[in-house]
Amino acid sequence: MERCGQTVGFFTGPLFICLFLAGFSILPLLAIDSEKHDFPFVSKEKQLIKFLLDRYAQYGRIGRPVINTSEIITVKFGLSLIQILKVDEKNQVLETNVWETFTWKDMLLTWNPNEHEGITKVRVPSDQVWIPDLKLYNFADPRLKEQRETLVVVEYDGAVMWMPQAILRSNCPFSTTYFPFDAQMCRLKFGSWTYDGTQLDLEFFQDAQMMSLANYLSATEWDIVDNFANKTEFFYDCCPNQPYPDLTFYIKIKRKVAFYTFILILPCALLSLLTLVIFWVPPESPAKLVLGMNVFVAFFVLLLLLAESTPKAAESVPLIGTYFCLSMIMITLSTILAVIVTNMFFRGVRINRAPAWLRKLMIDIVARIFCIRDKIVEDQQMESSQKVVCSQVRLLNDGKEEQTFRLPKPPSMQNTGLTQHQQQNSGLQHVFEQNNCNTSPDSNDNDRFTILKSSLAADLRKIREIMEFYKDKKEKAEKKEKYLREWRVICCVTDRLFFVLYLFVNISMIIVIFYGIN
Repeated sequence: MERCGQTVGFFTGPLFICLFLAGFSILPLLAIDSEKHDFPFVSKEKQLIKFLLDRYAQYGRIGRPVINTSEIITVKFGLSLIQILKVDEKNQVLETNVWETFTWKDMLLTWNPNEHEGITKVRVPSDQVWIPDLKLYNFADPRLKEQRETLVVVEYDGAVMWMPQAILRSNCPFSTTYFPFDAQMCRLKFGSWTYDGTQLDLEFFQDAQMMSLANYLSATEWDIVDNFANKTEFFYDCCPNQPYPDLTFYIKIKRKVAFYTFILILPCALLSLLTLVIFWVPPESPAKLVLGMNVFVAFFVLLLLLAESTPKAAESVPLIGTYFCLSMIMITLSTILAVIVTNMFFRGVRINRAPAWLRKLMIDIVARIFCIRDKIVEDQQMESSQKVVCSQVRLLNDGKEEQTFRLPKPPSMQNTGLTQHQQQNSGLQHVFEQNNCNTSPDSNDNDRFTILKSSLAADLRKIREIMEFYKDKKEKAEKKEKYLREWRVICCVTDRLFFVLYLFVNISMIIVIFYGIN
């Protein structure tokens, strides 16, 4: 058994060595066979791309691809607007979807088409060749990169075209003065960030000094009304002797007012009509207060809607917002005056007369200007307190002395004559005078006459006191009524003044807005 084991081990070692050597001898044959099968399927275009990229890897993609250092490389740049994605008026940012077009000459990307089966154009990755460092100067984008990765189209003579897609966010100062009839002018400024004009020059692609709108998708809120571009050179503080060229594209957009017509313009017009009605409601009417407060709240709601649509820190205030505020101010003043008059109307005890300067201004001046004084102010004779028509009655006190007092005549009897009671009193007085002057009664008659005269004199004194009391009461009531009437007249004139001012403000705002739009 030991001999058999030794014999098997003796033959196993040489066999393993032979198999190992045979494997090494087959591997080169497999590699050669693989090359014979793979290489014929590699196209000339792929070989050319590999050749160009290897050349670029040898020289590096840093630095301008020119032969002479003093040579200026010319980059032609164009912009195609695809869509206006967002107009952020609060943050002053315009977001657009664009196609950028770059063309330049690259001496490291040239070849002879005859040596490569007549190939004149290839595509290579943009991150492996030199790309001009054109940047959006007025960017407002937190992203580090704004362009998508795309291939670079290269022609045999070194002409390079690169058309990346980009989402640009640029700052744009928005003016909301004529909101929602406003038009905004925004600009997109492009230029090299490091190369000055002696190393890199900029020109417009196909000499088109404007954005291309061939593939533009119309926006839902904005219309493009103007589109142009220009080239400028600027000397910055860091490099005062080196000009930096830039291409600036301008786009003027105008807001579509169809949406805002239903949420701002139409409600504003209807509330303006209601506001005009407020100034014609009598000041003492409670409906004036209710209507005024409702219109005030409605204008405040519209003001909140306007605040949501406009920048919070804008340099200009929308004219329609100013109009809302003026309307609220005039409604507030009219409501305050109405509250004063209503308070006096229902609580007449606490009526205070209007100041003399206010009566002079409103009743004598403003009312005359509006030609309404004769309609709202009574004549002086009607306003003055009722005059007292007096008739003299002599009361005899025991036939020794006479007392003369004046009986007031009611206002309703000033022009119609004496009442029956007064005529009877006058007849009695006449009888007493005649009896006193023409007769000489005896002692009994004298006693009866004296008693009767004293009784009548006491009754007349009571009548006089009662009439004087009612006279004073009526004078006080007329005085309060006069004060109340003066306040009502002042409020009516003030409402008419506010009506004219509000009408003037409405007409002026319409003229200013539409004149600014045109």
